[in-house]
Amino acid sequence: MTEQFKKDVLEGLNSSPKFLSSKYFYDKVGDELFVEIMNMPEYYLTRAEFEIFSKKTQDLIDSFEINKNEKFQLIELGAGDGTKTKELLKELVIQNFNFEYIPIDISQHTLDKLETSLNTELPNLKVNQKQGDYFEVLSSFKEGGVKKIVLFLGSNIGNLTDDLSAKFLYELGGNLDKNDRLLLGVDLIKSREIVLPAYNDKQGITAKFNLNLLTRINKELGGNFDRNLYKHLPEYNEEEGIAKSYIVSTANQKVDIKSINQSFEFKEGEKIHTEISRKYNDDIINKITKHTDFNVENKILDSKAYFADYILKRN
Repeated sequence: MTEQFKKDVLEGLNSSPKFLSSKYFYDKVGDELFVEIMNMPEYYLTRAEFEIFSKKTQDLIDSFEINKNEKFQLIELGAGDGTKTKELLKELVIQNFNFEYIPIDISQHTLDKLETSLNTELPNLKVNQKQGDYFEVLSSFKEGGVKKIVLFLGSNIGNLTDDLSAKFLYELGGNLDKNDRLLLGVDLIKSREIVLPAYNDKQGITAKFNLNLLTRINKELGGNFDRNLYKHLPEYNEEEGIAKSYIVSTANQKVDIKSINQSFEFKEGEKIHTEISRKYNDDIINKITKHTDFNVENKILDSKAYFADYILKRN
């Protein structure tokens, strides 16, 4: 991980404009800050999808087209703390479905916390956690002959451009079998007044989350970023439906990173692009799935139509 981190930081900070990958937000501190973000009043995404999982649980189960005599695997990509998924897991257990829950996450810390809580809340649930790359883990299950239901929640796919999303779904389909399902949770295009505060909460937790990336570079790669000389800046273009996050230098300055053995110049007002968050509608979903192995079968909305869980079938 450290070598890849160095490589990616070197590439990003030598680019024009500069960028850093959002995947490096998630160390132990970043994981905990993101849980705080999800509980912020401005961050509607988690509440909207939680409403679907808690109020429309049976609709989700029905959309999977599973029966109680058929064993299946419920696989979650980027499982996090499992708050939403637990609503579905509880109902599947109550209804005596024959399944195994397989949470996949890059963070072992997150997986361990999730399994501990599941052992307490759902002691009869079979959990098989897997740390690592989504596709590597999925490929290890491909020859099992067991139906798979894959969950990719929280509009995490929105961190990719549309071209990369299409590529991601194509590769995902290659690791699934015919009639497997993908539940794809996405944030829908909405007004600036609703979206922008979700990435700029009044308590400043999102700012801490973004700026923690600089702290991580300091700690793991020997950098000397002064966090006080940077600020978090979110932007949202309602017409294209894309939110972006930046770290902005507030002064002319130079930063050294020892493990890379290089210095980087920053001008006052210069941006480091850290994240995109794509918002969707039916046309965009159809566009990114057009050349994949998936067909859109269903769409389940929260009561405000802020968020959608699309059900995709592997053809």
